[in-house]
Amino acid sequence: MVVKRLRKECLIGFVLLLFVIGCKKKEEVQLPIVIVDKPAKEDVYIYGEYMGRIRAASYVEIHARVEGYLESMLFEEGKHVKRNDPLFMINPAPYKARVEKAKAQLKKDEAQAAKARRDVDRLRPLYEQHAASQLDLDNATAALENAEANIAMSKADLDQAQLELGYTTVTSPLSGYISERFVDIGALVGPGVNSKLAAVVKSDTVLVDFKMTALDYLRAERRNIRFGEQDSTRSWQPTVTITLADDTEYPIKGVVDFADPLVDPQSGTFGVRAELANPNQRLLPGQFTRVKLLLDVRERAIVVPRKALSIESGGAFIYIIRRDGIAEKRFVQTGPEIGNNIVVERGLGDNEDVVIEGYHKLTPGLQVRPVRAGDEEAVQLMKEEDTL
Repeated sequence: MVVKRLRKECLIGFVLLLFVIGCKKKEEVQLPIVIVDKPAKEDVYIYGEYMGRIRAASYVEIHARVEGYLESMLFEEGKHVKRNDPLFMINPAPYKARVEKAKAQLKKDEAQAAKARRDVDRLRPLYEQHAASQLDLDNATAALENAEANIAMSKADLDQAQLELGYTTVTSPLSGYISERFVDIGALVGPGVNSKLAAVVKSDTVLVDFKMTALDYLRAERRNIRFGEQDSTRSWQPTVTITLADDTEYPIKGVVDFADPLVDPQSGTFGVRAELANPNQRLLPGQFTRVKLLLDVRERAIVVPRKALSIESGGAFIYIIRRDGIAEKRFVQTGPEIGNNIVVERGLGDNEDVVIEGYHKLTPGLQVRPVRAGDEEAVQLMKEEDTL
């Protein structure tokens, strides 16, 4: 009897143990499974995209500054020219004659001044000896002053004549690429008649003009970023990347060097200019391009997947899982979106477990079974659970 009783009690105890274990397993299975992950902490680059237009850093029209017949062209159209290279020759003969005439007039005036100076030197001792009158000395002195004034005028006329003679050789004011000629050889050129001869473009450096919104400006101001000013305290500068006509990205970046202080009241935008190097002449002045401007860099920002965020009337919130497995609804302040991620400005630590899948099953205070995003077996189990 004792043996039978012991067997019966052992059997009952074993059944109770299996029941308890089964209940625990059932309880574990019944806990909602959610996928969690730590928020990333990384530098976030924030860009703005605009339409821009490329123009040459320098564009100078070459004009004839004196009138005459165009004798020769000393360059090859469309090629590179250097600063002070001769480009055109205007018939210099009339201007050489004016120079020679001015030189002769100057020589004549200098001779008259020399005579007047001798007259004054001769009359002054005679006047002191009362052998000449005051009127004679005054007349001689006035003649000397008049002769010296004539010398000054003749020198100015000679300088003007030499300057105009120099203008008959038209030179390049800068280094760059020259356009085709706008007038033919033999044509009469000069101020008022065919003065425009050609143009020189300095295109090894180009400028890109584009418009930014006043809202972008205000956001930059809040981050203490002033476009057009270099700030050595920052680890980055507002660089510009542009897109070529074939939708490829131009490999050289530019830097914003100017921002208009006035906002256009009609469009609500203001002008911005960036400078880019163009050593291979791949960028052509006049063409339109897409401009990508680095507006800000959020260093070591907390980033979560966009899908982890929900929005209701109270604001944006996420679910985090505490160490005891309890779900907590957390309202956060969000920042800019970058691709499929979003920056969390406030409300989240960088070492908390954020629910990135399965949050639709949660309510605040619910006990859950969190699994890591990299646990493929657990992720598959959660998907099977959702299908039931």
